Amino acid sequence: MGTYLYAITAAGHPLRLSGISGVGEPAAQLRTVRTKDLCAVVSDAPPQLRAKRRDVAAHQDVQDRLLADGAALPMRFGLVGTDDAQVATVLEQDRDSYLQRLEEVDGCREYHLKVARDEDDLLREIMRESAEVRRLNDRTRENPGAYDDKVALGELISQEVEARHERARSDIVARLAGTAVRTADVEPTKRHFLSVSFLVEREKAAAFSEAVHEEAGQCGDTYDFSLHGPLPPYSFV
Repeated sequence: MGTYLYAITAAGHPLRLSGISGVGEPAAQLRTVRTKDLCAVVSDAPPQLRAKRRDVAAHQDVQDRLLADGAALPMRFGLVGTDDAQVATVLEQDRDSYLQRLEEVDGCREYHLKVARDEDDLLREIMRESAEVRRLNDRTRENPGAYDDKVALGELISQEVEARHERARSDIVARLAGTAVRTADVEPTKRHFLSVSFLVEREKAAAFSEAVHEEAGQCGDTYDFSLHGPLPPYSFV
């Protein structure tokens, strides 16, 4: 059957888990696997577990309850160990690492920021600022059969797009990092050139959100900022 893992806490966490249950149908009963310094909140793993809405919500409900009372390391949905003994062994083996991470995330939440830019606006900027792009663009217009020039133009535009995205990405993260404890890069999507998570102290959450709002205003309407949070600190576990 296996042991389903929700989160890891310090041994002194209050673990107020009454009134909530775990994943599966019927809902699994929660229990703990303890060592001297750590505690894992677990349940029996249901067979053929899938990311159904009810199970994902149950997984997050457990984590939200734990995070409301103290530091917790949230596990990704679907993490299953062989049995309770294996979980206990891992807790002992990685004790120092887990305790360090618990100290880092204590009192913090994760905020995930995605930023996209209007492609047409970016291309107009490149055309305006790059003499070589303008030269190649004119040559391909004058000679539609100039294959080599078309290839060179496409490669140059691609390089310019990536360079400007990288510059904007670095600048935005640098300006926002001062209100966060840590940052963690997330693989960008096809649409978003920036995808990054910030670990933010609870008392600084309002200041961080305001900083993101101000950054979006400074970048202008051609940029699309999307901020999600507060979230369990998945990216920092």
